[in-house]
Amino acid sequence: MLTPEAQRAARGLLNWGVRDLAAKAGVAWTTVSQFENGRPMRETTAAKITAAFEAEGVELVADDDRTGAVLVLARRRP
Repeated sequence: MLTPEAQRAARGLLNWGVRDLAAKAGVAWTTVSQFENGRPMRETTAAKITAAFEAEGVELVADDDRTGAVLVLARRRP
């Protein structure tokens, strides 16, 4: 589940600004900014943002105890 905190953490891992994420996800930068400031987001928009992070190797973490992002490096096959 995408949370504002996880989105900010994922952007930080990738060194992306709000406009970078918006461009990669194909959404308006104002949508990204407003979500991080507490405004709700449509599920379809959240899916686009999540897919943009996953394409760069970042997984979002959100459960009852924590929220954030993890950079996952794929193991190279010999």
